[in-house]
Amino acid sequence: MTPTETHPLQIFYGISSPWAYFGAQRAAQIAREAGAALVLRPIRVIEANGGIPLRQRPQARQDYHRIELERWRDHLGIALNPQPRFYPCRTIELAAQAVIAAQQAGLDAVAFSFAIQRALWAEDRDIADLDTLRAVARQTLGDDGAALVRDPPTPAVQQEWLANLEEARRIGIFGTPTYVVGSELFWGQDRLDFVARALAEKQPAQPLQQESVI
Repeated sequence: MTPTETHPLQIFYGISSPWAYFGAQRAAQIAREAGAALVLRPIRVIEANGGIPLRQRPQARQDYHRIELERWRDHLGIALNPQPRFYPCRTIELAAQAVIAAQQAGLDAVAFSFAIQRALWAEDRDIADLDTLRAVARQTLGDDGAALVRDPPTPAVQQEWLANLEEARRIGIFGTPTYVVGSELFWGQDRLDFVARALAEKQPAQPLQQESVI
């Protein structure tokens, strides 16, 4: 089955979200196993729908956030510093738009996106810094990828960034990562089992193979 034969798996996510980082590799695996195209749609917090940036939440929620990060880190076995040096990020737009540019260019945007997330959460690197992003891109995608890291971005990249934000607002996304299959929303990397089920249900029926009659 090719990726065009079933519904795509769209991921609306903040590039700095630790939960998107935790779910990134498994979501990619689920899409591969389902024969579904994986479409990355980087966004920022959609406050119009009730999204609240971490540092604007009550202290009790911020404290619990760290506890949950440690639990999930240990459960999944994914490297993560619960208090990375450069989080919250000064900006996520440069990193998000670099991923969009890589995807538009047909490069491995999934690997690049995960490398950016790992740089922030496991390597204490500043993903709001252009030189850092270029270094990550060069290591992941080569010189062609590094050349896509730009400020300002191309008009096409900027247009897609704004379109992602508008679409997220329109369909009711308030937190990230939110996985979208057809018209169904699944908020949080702990819903990936449901994502896998939704993709399986939307796969087209395979024709029965008739045995030859001798």
